[in-house]
Amino acid sequence: MRADVQQVADGTYLVHGSNTNWVILKDGDAVTLVDTGYLGDRQQLLDSLAAVGSSPEAVAAVLITHAHNDHLGSAEYLRETYGTPVYLHEAEVPHARREFLHQVSVGQVLRNGWRPGVLPWAVHAIRSGGTAHVPVTSPEPFPGTGPLDLPGRPVPVHTPGHTAGHSVFHLPGAGVVISGDALVSGHATSRIKGPQLLPDMFHHERAQALASLELIEGLAADVLLPGHGPVHRGSVPDAARQARERAV
Repeated sequence: MRADVQQVADGTYLVHGSNTNWVILKDGDAVTLVDTGYLGDRQQLLDSLAAVGSSPEAVAAVLITHAHNDHLGSAEYLRETYGTPVYLHEAEVPHARREFLHQVSVGQVLRNGWRPGVLPWAVHAIRSGGTAHVPVTSPEPFPGTGPLDLPGRPVPVHTPGHTAGHSVFHLPGAGVVISGDALVSGHATSRIKGPQLLPDMFHHERAQALASLELIEGLAADVLLPGHGPVHRGSVPDAARQARERAV
């Protein structure tokens, strides 16, 4: 399966993997990679870099919204093979090292197996590496505050709840928010389309995830690039408000 690469702004690409998204920010020959999909998405990940005229050697850094397997899958591969630094919020660094795991458990999935889409999603997740051990050996906290000195100049914004160190990335100049799993536009286990929180079983602290939507409401942008679902065009603050209203 080939990755679906969609240019959404100048130098900004949303890539749909097998069941999760990542983002490529390109500036000349260099790129920033935001998230990496499942372990089983690796060839799609490499193909997506080639599709935008880049390569794994040209990745200046990997930014991780949060250290779940469907976002962390190839981070260690890039770090070990190409020396690519892997950056996360400081609260997410030990999660990436797998000192603990804030991820939906097999038991939680089984208890929710009656819900539409859950069992097919679970089968896909297992086949794609959702239960694999994919720690990053030497993850690093974001190097400073404000815009990072990387292609795209992304600004990390801590949005805890889905995990303790979940972060979104704001691209003020492009009017884009890369939202990871703090705010999505669809999911295989959801019957809702459009801006929403993921189903409850996926959040480490649901109340905190709900509160973090207010942080996203404060980001001026009109393009949302979520970890799951299609690109959402329109006011990102309005999208966050809609998700909050749906979740209450």
